[in-house]
Amino acid sequence: MSPIAQPNLPNRLDLPLRLGALLVLVAGLGLGLFTLSSALGIWVGAWDWRTGLGILRMANSAGVFVFWACLIAGLLVVLMSTLLTHSDKNRLAVYVLVGVLSAGAGYGVPESFRPPEGVNYPMIHDISTNTDYPPQFVDVLPLRGDDSNSVVYGGAENVTAEELAALTREAYPDLTERVYAERHADVYRRALNAVEELGWDVVSADFDSRRIEATDTTLWFRFKDDIVITFGTRSNDVVVNARSTSRVGVGDVGANATRLRRFFDLLDAQ
Repeated sequence: MSPIAQPNLPNRLDLPLRLGALLVLVAGLGLGLFTLSSALGIWVGAWDWRTGLGILRMANSAGVFVFWACLIAGLLVVLMSTLLTHSDKNRLAVYVLVGVLSAGAGYGVPESFRPPEGVNYPMIHDISTNTDYPPQFVDVLPLRGDDSNSVVYGGAENVTAEELAALTREAYPDLTERVYAERHADVYRRALNAVEELGWDVVSADFDSRRIEATDTTLWFRFKDDIVITFGTRSNDVVVNARSTSRVGVGDVGANATRLRRFFDLLDAQ
C-alpha cells in the first residue's frame, strides 16, 4: 500500500504567517496614527482640544488590547517563520517590528497622561505658591485668546477662590513661597536662567518691577500655559512666588504643579 500523501506544512503556513505580519503592521500603524491624530487635528485647526482629548481617551481605552494583541501575534509570527526558515522571514520581522513599535507608541502616549496609581489630581488648572495673594498676570494677557480660561484666581466655573486655595494646599503642600537670604539681583538672575533652561518663552522680564512672565508649550497637544514669577522682600530676604495656569481645559493632571517644581528645583540648584 502506498503511503498517504502528507501536506507540506511550511507551505500551508506561508499565507497565515504573511497575513499575521500584515495584520500586526496595519493594527499597530492604525493605533499609532489614531493617537497621533488627537494632536495633529489640533495643530492644523481641524478640531479643538476637547475633540483631541476625546480621541486620546479612545486610544487609551483600545490601546492596551491592540498593543498586547500585536505583541503576542507578532512574536508568534517571528517565532514560526524562524523555525520554518521562511524565505521572507526578515521582511515579516520588519512588519512585526514596525507594527509593535507603532502600537506601543499609540498606547504609551495616552497612558502617559494618566496619573500614577493611587494619585487623584484635583480638577484644577491654576496653581500658585501664594494662595492668599496669587501673583497677577500682566504682559501675558494680550497673548491669551478670547476662549482662554480666566486669569482671575478662582474664576473657573467649577471652583471658587477659597476652594481652589484649599485644593492646592491639599494636593501640593510642597508648593509654597521660597525665601532666599540673598540679593534681589542674584535671585532674579538665577530665576531667569532657570526659565531659559526650561525652554519657556519669556514674555517679559523686568527687574525693576520684580517680575518675570513666560509661556510654556506642552509637548503633545502644544497647549500654551502661562507662568508669572514675582520677587518680594521680607526683612532682608527675597521672597519668590510663582503661578502657572493653563489657557484651556479644566483639570491639568498635575502639569502646572510639576512645572513649578521643576522651576524651583533649578532655582535652588544654581
